[in-house]
Amino acid sequence: MERLYQHIFKEHLAQHRQMIFVMGPRQAGKTTVAQTLVDTYADGFYFSWDNVSDREKIIQGPNAIAESINLDALRSEKPLITFDEIHKFKEWRDFLKGFYDSFPNKAAILVTGSAKLDVFSRGGDSLMGRYFPFHFHPLSVAELAQQNVNVTQEIWQEPQALDNSQYEALWKFGGYPNPFLKQSDAFSRRWKKLRHQQLFDEDIRDLTRIQDIDRLELLAEKLKTQSGSLTSYQSMARQLRVTDNTIRNWLGVLKSLYYCFELRPWSKNVNRAVLKEPKYYLWDWSLCSDEGTRAENMVALHLLKAVHFWNDIGLEDYGLYFVRDKEKREVDFVVTKANEPWMLVEVKLRNNRNISAYLKHFTNMLKPSYAFQVVFDMEFVQRNCFQETGPLIVPAKTFLSQLV
Repeated sequence: MERLYQHIFKEHLAQHRQMIFVMGPRQAGKTTVAQTLVDTYADGFYFSWDNVSDREKIIQGPNAIAESINLDALRSEKPLITFDEIHKFKEWRDFLKGFYDSFPNKAAILVTGSAKLDVFSRGGDSLMGRYFPFHFHPLSVAELAQQNVNVTQEIWQEPQALDNSQYEALWKFGGYPNPFLKQSDAFSRRWKKLRHQQLFDEDIRDLTRIQDIDRLELLAEKLKTQSGSLTSYQSMARQLRVTDNTIRNWLGVLKSLYYCFELRPWSKNVNRAVLKEPKYYLWDWSLCSDEGTRAENMVALHLLKAVHFWNDIGLEDYGLYFVRDKEKREVDFVVTKANEPWMLVEVKLRNNRNISAYLKHFTNMLKPSYAFQVVFDMEFVQRNCFQETGPLIVPAKTFLSQLV
């Protein structure tokens, strides 16, 4: 299966010297895309920290890698060098800096990783200016339905209907390629169990000093039922019999490991806005058993993927929030552009044929370019919903196909 990222990465590497840092959750397809991209180059080289032979070369330093691929030889095009899972190497930042600086413009460099790569790149001064980040997401409606890659504007002007069986598989099994492609209940259960074990038995123990793994797992279970709800750190702390700060720290760990992500409330130009309590959503919406919660989480992850993609390719500065006031009026999502409300999105599982009063209220207040009530039980409509300016009821199948 060809992913939209392959085209984006190859185009970037052809035009820019900077390395690409590919960051995203386990088993979303990063390694597969990296290996596929290597195969498209006349000289493509793949080094994985999990391969003992590759690990020895990496530990020996940049010169050992250069010698192993004869980097000083004249070539018709720059070779591609991919370093996979290199964040597991304690000195990975110094290694990449040394390679990048020692062999200027001699190779295109792609680096893949997950939690550590994301966390340290944000605070990693020593690599500043030497890389561009790309956030790698699971599959989405638009990625499956649209045939090309859209790099000139935010949305697709023409929606594309996704095959119904694929849409149902996406809804039921989530966007991670393995369970989506298998479409098997038994396989999906086994896959999720193994992924859970990898997260709590390997990643958390390797990357943190957390000892109370059992209660951290309980927190992760609670997020499955509380996805999209206002988060009370005090309430969670009482339930798990830990401190507020412990809950905050644990949520930070789960975010860094791509188990969940956080949305903050939007308060600019909102009267009596809620300012503090965030919401959390899961990176795998299929973990939500309640259909309404799953629908909201599915849209949340589609919007996050779009915002990350638009930011990564440099279209503008985008953000994702929700809006709620002290009268408990709320709209699920606010997408901002250049720090101004650009799109409001309210999610409904079923169509009651009425626009949400709260969506109207915040549309009048924030004056976004677009306002949608996205409904899951409506059939696909072959019409560009972004041609409308006022609050509009739209099928989820149409709206999601026009994102990324």
